[in-house]
Amino acid sequence: MNSEFGLLYEGKAKKIFAHRDSEKVIIEFKDDATAFNALKKSKFEGKGELNCLISSKIFEFLAKNQIPTHYLELKNNNSMITQKIKIIPLEVVLRNIAYGSLCKQTTIKPGSVLEAPLIDFYLKNDKLNDPLLTKDRINLLKIIDNQDLEFIINMTLKINKVLKPFFYNIKLELVDFKLEFGYNSKGQILLGDEISPDNCRLWDLNQNNGTIVSLDKDRFRNDLGGFIEAYTEIKNRINNFINSN
Repeated sequence: MNSEFGLLYEGKAKKIFAHRDSEKVIIEFKDDATAFNALKKSKFEGKGELNCLISSKIFEFLAKNQIPTHYLELKNNNSMITQKIKIIPLEVVLRNIAYGSLCKQTTIKPGSVLEAPLIDFYLKNDKLNDPLLTKDRINLLKIIDNQDLEFIINMTLKINKVLKPFFYNIKLELVDFKLEFGYNSKGQILLGDEISPDNCRLWDLNQNNGTIVSLDKDRFRNDLGGFIEAYTEIKNRINNFINSN
């Protein structure tokens, strides 16, 4: 689709192409689904388009709330134009409710609401399986200085304050989410990557029988079925909410 532009990078879920403007890139969302560091893989027709459209709406909403992101505009339904950024090799995970790896690594019971949002850092390195980092290890590895790390922490907390009510308004519980940040050519730190059901854990608040109904990648990760249907439901709820406001 973007063959007229040079491919710069291909990851598990996206391809990044050069843009005629050297300050920009084109990000094409793939239909691939992966889990467990790509040990589990599959393709779902339309997944890339859903994630692209969902991410674009959320990036636009964040921009209106003074969150600096790399997003500029949609190119088409499964590609967006963004600022070119140098990704900081950190995965930043914020948790509002205990689930997943946090519960496997601690004695906290799944579904426990945390007293305050918990931020975890992981080294973005597939070969090492994205290990958990401490602030001291981030300093040791010279990944980022303390001032920029504090900026990212504050930005992540602000994003959570914006997104929690956003999702609550469309009857979704924002359990946790993963962010990536990068530097643009001016040295500004911007939110990068995507905001979609691929990197957010979202529970359906319309279910009131006490069971957890995931509308995110856990449907693929845990063989729950209804994967594309869940992503489509999120896209529709976001569109309905935005169009009614």
